[in-house]
Amino acid sequence: MSTLSVSGVVNVQIVMSPKAAAVRDFGALLVLGASPVIDVTERIREYADTDGVVADFGTTAPEYIANNLFYSQSPQPARSFVGRWAKTATAAVLNGAVLSVAQQELSNFTAVTAGGMRISVDGTLKALSAIDLSSVTNLNGVASAITTGLASAGTCVWNATQARFEVTSSTSGADSAITYAEAPLSGIDLSVLLGLQIGQASVPVNGVDSETLLEAVAALSAKSNDWYGLLVADPSLTDADVLDVAAFIEGTGQARIFGYTTQSPLVLDPTSTVDIASKLKALNYKKTFSQFSSFSPYAAASMFGRAFTVNFQGNNTTITLKFKQEPGIVAESITTGQAATLADKNCNVFVNYNNDTAIIQEGVMVNGYFFDEVHGLDWLQNDLQTAVFNLLYTSTDKIPQTAPGIGRITATIESRLEQAVNNGLVAPGVWNGPAFGALTTGQYLTMGYYVYASPIDTQAQADREARNAPVIQVAVKLAGAVHFVDVIVNVNR
Repeated sequence: MSTLSVSGVVNVQIVMSPKAAAVRDFGALLVLGASPVIDVTERIREYADTDGVVADFGTTAPEYIANNLFYSQSPQPARSFVGRWAKTATAAVLNGAVLSVAQQELSNFTAVTAGGMRISVDGTLKALSAIDLSSVTNLNGVASAITTGLASAGTCVWNATQARFEVTSSTSGADSAITYAEAPLSGIDLSVLLGLQIGQASVPVNGVDSETLLEAVAALSAKSNDWYGLLVADPSLTDADVLDVAAFIEGTGQARIFGYTTQSPLVLDPTSTVDIASKLKALNYKKTFSQFSSFSPYAAASMFGRAFTVNFQGNNTTITLKFKQEPGIVAESITTGQAATLADKNCNVFVNYNNDTAIIQEGVMVNGYFFDEVHGLDWLQNDLQTAVFNLLYTSTDKIPQTAPGIGRITATIESRLEQAVNNGLVAPGVWNGPAFGALTTGQYLTMGYYVYASPIDTQAQADREARNAPVIQVAVKLAGAVHFVDVIVNVNR
């Protein structure tokens, strides 16, 4: 017997809104180094703590030293990246598939008495045959047998951290090349056992010529939008390297900050204009900061670590870097004159005071802007941009070109500005900027911000036909921070 569908009386449809775009992470540091751990195809690897870095790099690599300073801060930042700089030409490598625990069982390999495989290295086919693994005692022994079979063409290692075999060419540079491994013409197929065949998630990576630091930074900027801060973990940077990277970070379309530590005592000389701090200051960059440290070439990582613990979605969470600590960094004992010289060159320093304390001072970028304001305004720009985009993107109806429609946009902007007040970046105060809308110079911003959209009826017809919103102008008053205090004590007898 047929029945009528309930949907003929009550029809219910579920409409899911698109998933909103996420805001950027303004607490993620990229440590860029030249250690040959990450290949130039992978380029960048994410970490949540120092332990992960130790597992990949050990405890002596510059990448570990910088990350350890970053994570030694209290409270502790939550995320970092390590990127690869091909400072010298790299060799081609075939990264084998990750082997499961069962696939790593030694008995899989000791059963082979006459194994082989074929692999092309630098354009030459190497046919390995008659490889006897019956007496190996571990996977390193398996790799050693493969290296013997490759002769001078390359080497094979067992990477226990990544749980994979890796075959590397003996040559380096753009002509260094390697292919997937294939089955031998006869004998047991070692290419499958080692996870080196196509289809096994193995990855051949050809070599590259050496690259400049600027080329590496540009490649990583294009590769990932996830990182915000940049520190180069290499003690041999030239001033030219630093200036090139600072220029790139300043001009790139993605908001980022570059931190550099100088160990040159020349920055303490008030007559010097050729030290790196003076050179950076002269260029007036607001996206780069410098720090002097005679103790560590990566002291700036600690500054990053403290700044990057700020959660802009919280309440009263913004900070100033002055007065903060740098765990793992020995504080400088310098004269008042030397401190004044560093301040004049906008170069930060972790310094001892005569009350048995040590603090970071002054927490500025090389142009004199305060780090916390640059950091906070980068967050605010992205937060506003993302909020308005999500309004347009996730709305189930259109945002009309009407006063109520524009009102929805300004209301969205105001809600995010309210968060800027909530986290302490913005606060009520006197507006000393230019007048616009109903705002006048010298007026007190009771909310800390003001949003103005030109009346929709005054919009040019061409803009209306292009479906542009009227220009929306925003005034914000930064909360700032107290760094210096003068106290006058009047005494009367």
